[in-house]
Amino acid sequence: MTQVQAQGKTVLVIVGGSMAAVKAPTVLRRLREGGAKVQVIATRAALAFITELSLSTAADGPVATDESWFAPRPEAQHLTLAKADAAVVVGASAELLAGAAGGHASDLAQATLLSVRGPVLWVPAMNEAMWHHPAVQANAEQLRRWGHTFLGPEVGRFGTRGEGSGVGRMAEPEDIAATVLARLFPGAAQDLAGLKVIVSAGPTREYLDPVRFISNPSSGKMGFAVAEEARDRGAQVTLVTGPVNLPDLQGVRVVRIETALELRDAVLEAAQDAAVVVMTAAVADYRAAERSGEKQAKVAGDVTVHLTPNPDILAELGQHKGDRVLVGFAMETHAGVERAALKAQRKNADFILLNYPTREGTAFGGDDNEVTLVRPDGSHEAWPRLSKREVARRLLDEAAQHLAAGTRKTHRMGD
Repeated sequence: MTQVQAQGKTVLVIVGGSMAAVKAPTVLRRLREGGAKVQVIATRAALAFITELSLSTAADGPVATDESWFAPRPEAQHLTLAKADAAVVVGASAELLAGAAGGHASDLAQATLLSVRGPVLWVPAMNEAMWHHPAVQANAEQLRRWGHTFLGPEVGRFGTRGEGSGVGRMAEPEDIAATVLARLFPGAAQDLAGLKVIVSAGPTREYLDPVRFISNPSSGKMGFAVAEEARDRGAQVTLVTGPVNLPDLQGVRVVRIETALELRDAVLEAAQDAAVVVMTAAVADYRAAERSGEKQAKVAGDVTVHLTPNPDILAELGQHKGDRVLVGFAMETHAGVERAALKAQRKNADFILLNYPTREGTAFGGDDNEVTLVRPDGSHEAWPRLSKREVARRLLDEAAQHLAAGTRKTHRMGD
């Protein structure tokens, strides 16, 4: 986790009534690892999914509940808890959003939220239909107008009863803690403050005719995670993304493209004065030599398609790299480190992150990744399986070290 100055800060964690409440103890532990003191409110609905003992053990302190709110005490518990430096609502349900947006105070969580003076971060968790309901969206928008911020919900599977997947999955605990520590505390380390960072993400589509194209199943999640991490570390971020099922990121300039040629133009333009360029996009190696302007009719027998190579965008960036840090990704199934090192050498990249698409849980579309950082000289570091946000964090730690090495300009805006 990125080191931040959270010592002496108190984070109030409100746990909502969602299946995602089982992840709350991990959020509490990660916040404490970042130096924060934590306090916990568990709603009645939350305690149907997670025990008070689990929460108090992770928080190393008592858990506030509606029962404790009405217990005899000299102070008003909701006012005492509201003095925290920041609040985060983990597993925020539609009910909690509605209560907060409507100014309700019928339980301890709602009364405390009415009294909080510090920043509030909402981390929703619900099924896609509920999240997209106009009432829920209106409540979220009202809270944003009051200065509250949101993390997610993300695209993924939710529930355990065949509910399927879509937008509604709660962000991972590591990402929640990192966002709280980086965004909500002014004293958080901003090692990329004032720097321009360019990130590419997702697949490209190379059309054969108006309705058929060559592509791949890249979800864009890795690139979006890098963009989020760079933003939270103070960078001015441009994210150039192919077609993905992910919403635009707040505080990030998002450029949406389809083809490799469009990606090339957008990245080269944005990278002119960038300090860091991270190429996570899964760019198609080839495009149609001649794209038909009309849908081609199906014919009997085999069909030959003539392809021509797409430009090597990473190599082009390397030819005119200057002082910027250049990071690439590579997918290999064997001889990976050797090939990645040669790729870094040929393309003048500072380092390559080597993916293993055949390993379970780390293929296209997953929430985790398992990579090896490979440098041009062949030195390398194998990272364990991590959330993509944690991979992004480590990647940018390495990039920041290159920037601080003294052989590079900082490309600070306005210089």
